Amino acid sequence: MIKSLFAAIIASSAFSYANISYAAEAPFAIAIHGGAGTIEKSAFTPEQEKQYRAKLTEAVETGYNVLAKGGESLDAVTAAINVLENSPYFNAGRGAVYTYDGAHELDASIMDGRDRQAGAVAGVKHVESPINLARLVMEESVHVMLSGQGAEEFAKEQGVPLIENNLFDTESRYKSLLKAKDKLDKAKATSKDYQAAHRALPVNYKMGTVGAVALDKKGNLAAGTSTGGMTAKRFGRIGDSPVIGAGTFAENESCAVSATGHGEYFIRYNVAADICARVKYQNKTIIQAGDEVVNGVLKPIGGTGGVIIVDNKGNISLPFNTSGMYRASKSNTQPTYVGIFKSE
Repeated sequence: MIKSLFAAIIASSAFSYANISYAAEAPFAIAIHGGAGTIEKSAFTPEQEKQYRAKLTEAVETGYNVLAKGGESLDAVTAAINVLENSPYFNAGRGAVYTYDGAHELDASIMDGRDRQAGAVAGVKHVESPINLARLVMEESVHVMLSGQGAEEFAKEQGVPLIENNLFDTESRYKSLLKAKDKLDKAKATSKDYQAAHRALPVNYKMGTVGAVALDKKGNLAAGTSTGGMTAKRFGRIGDSPVIGAGTFAENESCAVSATGHGEYFIRYNVAADICARVKYQNKTIIQAGDEVVNGVLKPIGGTGGVIIVDNKGNISLPFNTSGMYRASKSNTQPTYVGIFKSE
């Protein structure tokens, strides 16, 4: 009888201790995106949808595993984005769209929520992983943003091998370029106006990005974004992805944000920083702040797209105002979530 009672007490104590340990575990979380736009279920075969979901799952699990092992949010963000950059399914790295002249120009940025240190590259053509180079700019240079040839000279100094631009060639993106150029040329022939011709392009030609945001066990936030830009872009156009405050923002006092959408709107409205400012100064939740900016500010003026947000408590929000956004998330209190379409 005494032995049984003693065993029960020990078992009860062990159970309580396990529960206390779990409840006291520091929160950690990650969210990723692979772009937003006119993403309709009817446009996918079952196999295509399965492949997209598998790659999103791989990316979020890769980043989460870094966090679960006690790794830093910066490492989790970088690892997750590397998976997406190496996939032809998304407009970044190997899936980058074509410029009007038939080349690829890539942009990326990353930000550390501990001290607002940040790094960005714009218009690089011969670097396999723009997000890795952006991180090198943050950690190994005295600057925040480097562009074009200068960014690639810095890459060589850092031992980053330069690759041929055609590494990023894909048949599907090339077909998109031909369609976009045909629409642009026909519209310009009618209006004689480049701006009007560009506005006539369907919105999907103007969007496409990958990104990740994370909170690690030490309470540090980080955000990163990488893109191949806009289909048929000209004149060295740069969107919001490498612009700190527009496409990427992180600070430990509020939240981390990575954006995807029509970059000109995200730049003009300082989207990523605005969301975090609403959390920090107006004490709003990331759900409230994200909805206000994505649906209240951007949508009425034609700013299409979405964002992923993680706050310093491990909460996650994934708002967008398009028919779909490639997205996934996971935390130590929430299981893996993967979504593509609006209804999910």
